[in-house]
Amino acid sequence: MPHVIVKLWPGKTEKQKRQLSDEIAKSVMHVLGYGEESVSVAMEEIEPDDWKQKVYQPDILDNPDLLYNKPGYRM
Repeated sequence: MPHVIVKLWPGKTEKQKRQLSDEIAKSVMHVLGYGEESVSVAMEEIEPDDWKQKVYQPDILDNPDLLYNKPGYRM
């Protein structure tokens, strides 16, 4: 705990996915104070043609209160 799932389009290299996973895990450990034994990160590739149905509608439009970073958000 915690477990982070990143949904993304196919096409990123294993190196890119590993680097992203490492950075997410480091941030979770730093910000939330967990050890590396407690943090897991998964990558779920979603085809562009399926994005609206499998991600945008259920995860973004249907659950806006769960989003901490919304599409188009600038830090």
